[in-house]
Parts: sequence; structure tokens; C-alpha cells
Amino acid sequence: MDPSNSLLLLTGYSVVIMAVSLFGGWLPSIFRMTHTLTQIVTSFVAGVILCVALYYLLPHAMIELPGEHSAETAVWWMLVGTVLMVVLLRVFSFHQHDFSHEESDSHDHAHDHTHEHHDHGHVSVNPMSWVGITMGLGLHTMTEGVTLGTSIRAGESDGAIGLSLSVFLAIVLHKPLDGLSIISTMRAAGFGRHQRVLANVLFSLVCPVAALLTFWGVGMLGPWEEYVVGAALAFAAGALLCIALSDLLPEVHFHSHDRTKLTLAFFAGIGLAYMLHYLEPAGLH
Repeated sequence: MDPSNSLLLLTGYSVVIMAVSLFGGWLPSIFRMTHTLTQIVTSFVAGVILCVALYYLLPHAMIELPGEHSAETAVWWMLVGTVLMVVLLRVFSFHQHDFSHEESDSHDHAHDHTHEHHDHGHVSVNPMSWVGITMGLGLHTMTEGVTLGTSIRAGESDGAIGLSLSVFLAIVLHKPLDGLSIISTMRAAGFGRHQRVLANVLFSLVCPVAALLTFWGVGMLGPWEEYVVGAALAFAAGALLCIALSDLLPEVHFHSHDRTKLTLAFFAGIGLAYMLHYLEPAGLH
């Protein structure tokens, strides 16, 4: 793929990622997410992310990494990505997947409606919890940006957009949940509308900026470019694998009342991501 076309593709990806991230932050104000719908979306995204990590990122990492031990090196960097994401999840607990207000929550809201301006959102959320969520999601979305930038660099060598498109799909489907987590937590902690809008805009810029900086920076590495691109893709595979298995998929287990719907959504996510392999060069998978 021509470098100018790669930059144009990355720009297009970045604009869409910013839009869906902003949408996730605005979602609580314009649409009431039900408990079931939130869990179905989460399970679907988990399927997409799992397939992208194991079917696209890891194989491409093995191809990009130089030397006869490229497979072992790729698995090592995948392990590093998995471990780091486990640590981030433990320290920051940055993913919040259900901000719906149903059943007992709706009863409590109706009971306390007259006290909305004084007590809204302060019952169960620590005012400082948004700090950990913002820091954790900031690091997480920087990883996504690096992955997107390196995936486009990797696509320049084989002329296919399947890898970058699969990464883009995983980010686009996952980003609204991230924006929803930050803004909903800030809202529950008592932050005003202008503060939430500013946070939403700044967060939407993190992934595109990281992707653009990575795209330009990797090109300056000279003989190290192949190794860095391969290592970054393997690292991202481990990070996404951790997100899917330890953070998103447990939703299927803990919500047994909707298990069939959630499982079907999970397989639908895998199927959608798998179909992108038709954009890959013959023989890559």
C-alpha cells in the first residue's frame, strides 16, 4: 500500500474512532441503555476482540518479527501484553459495563426523584473513582492507537487492509463502551456537563493521536521497524485477549438469565471479525 494511501486510511479511521468515542460519552444523555442490551453489546464486542487478537494480530506479529524464532518472540510479547493488561485492570478497574437503571434501581430513582439535584449519582460511586477509570482507559486506548498505527504499517508490506480493518473494527465497537464508562462515572460522581463534555472530547483524541504518532514514528526506526511492528502487534494481541477473556466474557457467565442471547451475540462477533480474512492476501492464514 502506498504511504500516502496509508495515511489517508489512518485519517479516515481516526475520524470514525473519534465520532464513536464521542457518541459513547453522549449515549447516557440521548439514549437509555437497558441492562439486556448493554450485555448483548458487550458479548458481541468480546467475540470481535477475541477473534481479532488470535486470528489477525498474532499471525501478523509472527510474520513481521524477523528471525527463525519469530513465533516464540511473538508469544513472549503477547504474554507481556496480557500480564500488563491484567495489572491495569487490577489497579484501575477501568471497565464499567452496566450503567442501566432497571428494576430496583428505577424504584430507588423514583423514590428519590425530588432529591435529584442533591443526591443524583452519589449513592454508589466514589467521587474519585473516575480518576482510576480515566487513567486506566487512557493507557488502554493509547495501546489501541499504537496497535492501529502499527497494523497500517504492517499492511504496507503486503498491500492488504484486512489487518488494520480488523483492528479498526475492534476499536470502533469497543470505544463507545469506554466513553460510556468515563462519562457515566463522572456524571454519577457529580461533575457538571461542561466538565464531562471536555473529558469526552479529550478522550476521543487519545487513540487517533497515538495512532498517528505511531504511524510516523515507526517509519523512523530503520532496521528495527519490522521487530517493533511485530512486537507491538503481539503485545496488542495479549492485551485484547485479556480484555476479552477476563473483562468482557465473564458477563456471559454472570448473567445466566440472558445466557442464550449473550452466547449468540458472542458468536456473531467472532463471525463478523472472521469474515474480514477475505481481505487478506491468499495464504496468509
